Amino acid sequence: MQQPPATYLTVTLWSLGHYQQAHQLAEDTLTRTRRILGDDHPQTLTLAYNLAAYLRDAGQYEQARQLGEDTLTRARRVHGDDHPETLRSAMVLAATLRDSGQYEQARQLGQHTFTRARRFLGDDNHYTLILASQLAAALRQLGQYEQACQLGEDALTRARRVLGNDHPDTLRSATLLTTTLQQSGQYKQARHLGQDTLTRARRVLGIDHPDTVRSAMVLAVTLRELGQYEQARQLGQDTLTRARQVLGDDHPHTVRFADAMPLSPM
Repeated sequence: MQQPPATYLTVTLWSLGHYQQAHQLAEDTLTRTRRILGDDHPQTLTLAYNLAAYLRDAGQYEQARQLGEDTLTRARRVHGDDHPETLRSAMVLAATLRDSGQYEQARQLGQHTFTRARRFLGDDNHYTLILASQLAAALRQLGQYEQACQLGEDALTRARRVLGNDHPDTLRSATLLTTTLQQSGQYKQARHLGQDTLTRARRVLGIDHPDTVRSAMVLAVTLRELGQYEQARQLGQDTLTRARQVLGDDHPHTVRFADAMPLSPM
């Protein structure tokens, strides 16, 4: 059975950063597919983990977690632990757990999935590279900065070679590594990588894409940590305005950035 046209539209909306519209359309498509094909049909499972990813990007972490856990359980039963679709389901859930603050659970699932992906998909597979960056981010959240930097740098090097410097997933890996460098106190390296990533994201994705906004958030905080207060203030003011417009006032990224980057005199 071919993917329904709505699925291609959903992917397009998500790629453009229209997360709310993407998850609403994906939810409707999943409901219809479940009714026709059943909960455990492979196409239903693919739509389900895609919806979980869209919910996560929209900041609806609890809904994403519940759907992600159910989908991974079903995928393991239908496909087996090592099937690419199962690994992708696990990848989405691990990222959701990390974003919702469940760092150790995210690390455990991420490590398990990354190990299997390397074995069955290869070190340079697209999804293996995403898993590597996500695992590095979970390690960073747990304070394991040296491991996080090593894994994140390797993942970014591979992504640049395999996907290209300007691929959206390469840019996401770069933003995650910038955050790791910043939080581990490597501010100059973080600024260099962050500025390059933001320049590329603005050119490739556009200034208002959520990934571009997140890159700007990381760079603004890095500039502040380097004592470049006026540059940080200017970038931070613009970025917070865009975050509120693009992600919404209540999106976790907007809230965290507003807390981390006070825009009163520093």
